[in-house]
Amino acid sequence: MTAAKFFIPSVNTLGTGAVDAAIDDIEQLGFKRALVVTDRVLVEVGVVSQVVDKLAERKLETVIFDGTQPNPTVGNVNDGLALLKENQCDFVISLGGGSPHDCAKGIALVAANGGDIRDYEGVDKSPKPQLPLVAINTTAGTASEMTRFCIITDEERHIKMAIVDKNTTPLLSVNDPTLMLGKPKSLTAATGMDALTHAVEAYVSIAANPITDACAEKAFTLIADNLRTAVNDGQNIEARDQMAYAQFLAGMAFNNASLGYVHAMAHQLGGFYDLPHGVCNAILLPHVQAYNAQVVPERLAQVAKFMGVDISGMTAEQGAEAALDAIRTLSKDIGIPANLTELGVKEEDIPTLATNALNDACGLTNPKQATHEEICEIFKGAL
Repeated sequence: MTAAKFFIPSVNTLGTGAVDAAIDDIEQLGFKRALVVTDRVLVEVGVVSQVVDKLAERKLETVIFDGTQPNPTVGNVNDGLALLKENQCDFVISLGGGSPHDCAKGIALVAANGGDIRDYEGVDKSPKPQLPLVAINTTAGTASEMTRFCIITDEERHIKMAIVDKNTTPLLSVNDPTLMLGKPKSLTAATGMDALTHAVEAYVSIAANPITDACAEKAFTLIADNLRTAVNDGQNIEARDQMAYAQFLAGMAFNNASLGYVHAMAHQLGGFYDLPHGVCNAILLPHVQAYNAQVVPERLAQVAKFMGVDISGMTAEQGAEAALDAIRTLSKDIGIPANLTELGVKEEDIPTLATNALNDACGLTNPKQATHEEICEIFKGAL
């Protein structure tokens, strides 16, 4: 096995009370004024004031940027960066799910390195670490609070840019399940399936290693055991807590083993149609893994086992099919749309989507490299 690097924030705080513990850490680091990157919904429901008030008690100043869109854009990054410079903020706090975290990474990266966020599309394009970033999570799915992945939509090209850069790794990640209570069923379902997709793609990745495998395997079990409860009983603190750990473990897996064609394809759907990322992943996941089962059926059989399926006596191919069935059943149970047609995806757009997917860095570690025609067929199968 070739040498592997393992990326993770320096400090990661999880569990009830994690926000308070993180604010202790922020105070000790000596920062003075934060740009808080979030969205309007979290402002309206009071989550932002809940955190900002705690910061104010420690004499930490905050400037709020709530312009993050569900699929954050180059324009969002530029607007947030202007606010940061205008107020001379010395660090960034992202508060929310994947969208605020990714937007904040874009802002912090350009603040330290200059230029335009488009300059950093690809792998490790930045020369310097970003402005210090504290990422406070409110959903259990993207793991963006602890990864080196940053996904920004380029409005001009209608694509999602994948920025994979060690310098976008947050300084501190925070997962407090009390901030996740009461989230809508649809959001809980979509983010939970995003976490499952991270774990599966990392597990079958050509860059997987024993550490990422261990993280993914535990994530499979936690998601299978807790996602349905988290969706159906949004106030269940135990299910929320276990899903927070699950998505963090899945993040550890894919942050170091990378991803595959599910994400490469889902990014194009998000950039082209402005669709929810987790839902796109959930729909594509069994279709892409059916393609991957041609080369890694034994890995997918293990996915089934860790999701609670008895695979004893099955061949690797039968075990792989059992994994696909378990994924489809979970998606159906939590209300994920059945296909891409329900999301408004059109067959005539597929050639363009496939071309862009093959240019996405996430596809490089898929266990089987696909032709343009094969990507088109996977898209069509998901319609």
